[in-house]
Amino acid sequence: MKSAITASLAKRTASAILIGLLLAQPALAQESAEALAKKLSNPVAALISVPLQLNYTQNIGPVDDGSQWVLNVQPVIPISISEKWNLISRTILPVVSQDDIYPGAGNQFGLGDTVQSLFFSPKEPTSSGLIWGVGPVFLLPTGTDDLLSGEKWGAGPTAVLLKQKGPWTVGFLGNHIWSFAGNDDRGDISSTFLQPFVSYTTPKAITYAFNTESTYDWETEQWSVPLNFTVAKMTRVGKQLVSFTGGVGYYAASTDTGADGWKFRAVVTLLYPK
Repeated sequence: MKSAITASLAKRTASAILIGLLLAQPALAQESAEALAKKLSNPVAALISVPLQLNYTQNIGPVDDGSQWVLNVQPVIPISISEKWNLISRTILPVVSQDDIYPGAGNQFGLGDTVQSLFFSPKEPTSSGLIWGVGPVFLLPTGTDDLLSGEKWGAGPTAVLLKQKGPWTVGFLGNHIWSFAGNDDRGDISSTFLQPFVSYTTPKAITYAFNTESTYDWETEQWSVPLNFTVAKMTRVGKQLVSFTGGVGYYAASTDTGADGWKFRAVVTLLYPK
């Protein structure tokens, strides 16, 4: 019952995002909106933002019977630490509702494990226009259910490299996490995340983006490779700057117990430029 209510709320949220995308009236100057839209394509931009990313996947589990809604709360907070450097905090806290991901597992609703990244990034691009950041990434076992958590603490390195030229943004983000503590009865974690991305932003602040969010599990030696295409529109709702995004994805590769086939994504991003 709880899962059905959550799915209904998630569907209404996705509908509201699409309606907002169609009806919201852009009150920003076009150049300002375009510049902010391009900043959203930069993972280490000096821009406070709070993306609320809703994902729906299906065909999950060893018999492909499961489905899952995930609302990722992803605040991005830049902190000036010197005249030339920023520290960019990027958090991913998932709120999950899932059904039948294993035979007889039933449904679960709650928090998943948190991924916390910290990027040390120069405030200005290099002489060749490259933007980059490096730092640590941490896995925090905040999951509220055995089937929503790996019950392990983890850490590792993360890095991002990109270039923005004209309307284009091309770059790469990656990390690797090893578990170092937690429940000894749960499997160890050694996981590499790879996210090449490319986007094109129009003068009307519409951004077309393509990326992969590939993960390689070194323990099971398996890939998960979703290919994602999204369209985003920067606008203003009242006094609040907002970006509305909708998109689809397809799993080109999946683990034995992972999702398969198509996925769907809707995002509302609140922006707080300095």
